[in-house]
Amino acid sequence: MFKFLTNIIFLRMGGIGIKRRSRTDIAVDILRVATNGAKKTHIVYEVNLNFNIAQKYLEMLKEKELIKHEDGLFITTEKGKVFQEMAKEIRL
Repeated sequence: MFKFLTNIIFLRMGGIGIKRRSRTDIAVDILRVATNGAKKTHIVYEVNLNFNIAQKYLEMLKEKELIKHEDGLFITTEKGKVFQEMAKEIRL
């Protein structure tokens, strides 16, 4: 209980420990979830996005041919897999 209250106080004092994800991090997370095919709802829950934000990212990833939409599933393309690997290396 003490840890929970400490976290609440910490967040109210400026939330220094909260880290926002970059656009690249979110895109890589979506591509990871969609590696073997995933419905939009699954992506929303796994990547922890709201539906509207997820839609914008999915549209952007489709435009860049990093993901494709087939039979109701989003699937990471080969180009998307290459992007994931490049992003991982840059992050290190």
